Amino acid sequence: MRISPKFILTTTAIVALAACSSEAPVAAADESSADAMMDPAETTGSGTIVDVAVGNPDFSTLVAAVTAADLGATLSGEGPFTVFAPTNAAFDKVDPDTLSALLTPEMKADLTGLLTYHVVAGKLTAADVVKAITDGGGTATLTTVQGAPLKAMLDGDSVVLEDAAGGKSTVILTDVDASNGVVHAIDTVVMPG
Repeated sequence: MRISPKFILTTTAIVALAACSSEAPVAAADESSADAMMDPAETTGSGTIVDVAVGNPDFSTLVAAVTAADLGATLSGEGPFTVFAPTNAAFDKVDPDTLSALLTPEMKADLTGLLTYHVVAGKLTAADVVKAITDGGGTATLTTVQGAPLKAMLDGDSVVLEDAAGGKSTVILTDVDASNGVVHAIDTVVMPG
């Protein structure tokens, strides 16, 4: 059975968007990139996480990465998943040589680890994440599908993710509902280590 690129993209989006969600206030770190993103109201109920990602040109690099990692079969489950999806602008911050290398067949395992580090099992809305941060005294630890933790915290009205290397990413769009979870767009690719 051949898995279509659209199916792989949908499952990749599931992996990448797995950490924040709902009605909590989340300010855009870069308003120009947030303005270019999809309107959550327009995509609610529009299909799977992969359908959401494939339907938005701002996730084309993510889709290409999911395809290169061949995550379609792994991520074909019903979910639900929370995906912290890096935008194209987020991928633009990654060293071009590093990104090109990750997309090669020899680096497939590393790429898979990177992508699954953006996915959390279960559906976490923005309100759920903010509540976890509040209940945690200012931080919440989210366990990713990859297995390593992501730290979530607030910076003003923005939800910020801190990765294992100490890098930070701001959630710029929240609560894009999908039939198998929720997608939150982030402005920087998070690294598992």
